[in-house]
Amino acid sequence: MALLDIHGKCHCGAVQFKARIDPHRVMACHCTDCQILSGAPLRAGVASTIENFSLTGEVKEYVKTSQSGNRRAQVFCPTCATPLFSKAAEDATTVMVRVGCLAEKDQLKPALNIWKRSSLRWLNEIESLPSSQQQEVYLPAQEGLTDNENLFLAATLENIDAA
Repeated sequence: MALLDIHGKCHCGAVQFKARIDPHRVMACHCTDCQILSGAPLRAGVASTIENFSLTGEVKEYVKTSQSGNRRAQVFCPTCATPLFSKAAEDATTVMVRVGCLAEKDQLKPALNIWKRSSLRWLNEIESLPSSQQQEVYLPAQEGLTDNENLFLAATLENIDAA
């Protein structure tokens, strides 16, 4: 098994970390706790042993109790609130690093989905939605609409024109 050295940081850069992981053990969790704690439809993570993990900067922890009764510390930057990793609340031997804050995230395709029963039904349909490479607005903004409403309107009209 070839291990991979990874590194990541929070959004503001106050917290940085390095780890050594098995890139074939990345998982996507669809549980409702991960959806709420990440603010996203799923959360991708990969485990690292404590011995293969180093952290610089101050972090804050929120301890949650899972459905199984396990207590997990959710570790994040106290300045920008970026979720960084989780670990057992007591006597942790591993950390579950959040893939989204890693420099190597594009190389870490999940090998496993867990808690699929909680997966959002529309998640598999995302590829078919109108898309842009950045947050371009295709038409002049309409007064009274938010940026996202204007983007949605522009993408919808562009798809209608292409049909």
